[in-house]
Amino acid sequence: MSFNALIVEKNDDGKTHAAVTQITEDQLPAGDVTVAVDYSTVNYKDGLCIGPGGGLVRNYPHVPGIDFAGTVAASDDPRYKPGDKVVLTGWRVGEAHWGGYAQKARVKADWLVPLPDGLSTRQAMAVGTAGFTAMLAVMALEDHGLKAGNGPVLVTGAAGGVGSVAVALLAALGHEVAAVTGRPETADYLRSLGATQIVPREQINETIKRPLESEMWAGCVDAVGGAMLARVLGQMKYGASVSAVGLAGGAGLPATVVPFLLRGVNLLGIDSVMQPYDNRVRAWGRIARDLPMDKLDAMIQPATLADLPRLGAEILKGQIKGRVVVDVNG
Repeated sequence: MSFNALIVEKNDDGKTHAAVTQITEDQLPAGDVTVAVDYSTVNYKDGLCIGPGGGLVRNYPHVPGIDFAGTVAASDDPRYKPGDKVVLTGWRVGEAHWGGYAQKARVKADWLVPLPDGLSTRQAMAVGTAGFTAMLAVMALEDHGLKAGNGPVLVTGAAGGVGSVAVALLAALGHEVAAVTGRPETADYLRSLGATQIVPREQINETIKRPLESEMWAGCVDAVGGAMLARVLGQMKYGASVSAVGLAGGAGLPATVVPFLLRGVNLLGIDSVMQPYDNRVRAWGRIARDLPMDKLDAMIQPATLADLPRLGAEILKGQIKGRVVVDVNG
């Protein structure tokens, strides 16, 4: 039987076009487990893959969607059986391998994680790669000594997907949260997630000549990179850490080594794509336990497959607030 999928085609002139199309199971790529997808979401990478590809997509036609959650329909792997609830993020699914923007997906069993108790498939996709990355970032800060009461924790790009979940998580864990945003209209939204301080982007977005400033932040989840990350490094408290999760402000880092040498600051790289299975399970367990579901629900923007071409373009322009949850059956 046929089912709906968002198919991206590339024309002879190199331009891409995305549209909801009917496909059949025999068109799905090889894999151990076939999943009936309930929900997916929209990340920056998805915007690239829906549009020009950004160098991520190898072959066309292509089904984007780097995240999905649903129910196992068929499995050749003993770890999963029909009826099991599962979640997938990363492993270049939706980029090099067909992803979650379809009513069915076929993937390797190694890429899946059992959906933790207490979390629905819809909530899992409100979390998605963005929220999963935020949880990894918070865990890394904790592993390097961050505790509630150490002082305010900075979150850059706070109104985006990673930032929104990071703000809600940190606040729920008892931290003071300073949220950086370039969109003043998101201030009330960020306060509703638990931010105690709103930091205008222009206040922290310029490179200065001094390698160290006053010690301000006990930790930081940075989704911006570039000049802002360089500036933040010089404002960290002694021995504090920054979890680097994104490069919305650029891939360059116009910094010095002085914060590392004189204050023992740690710069922690966070990768969500190739995370080992055990750490994935740990992170999803923490999400189910620590992320306030009422705050998660407040982040959700519902969507369907037909909305994805528009939403893909919007996220590339920085116009998405919070988390988009795509009902692939809607």
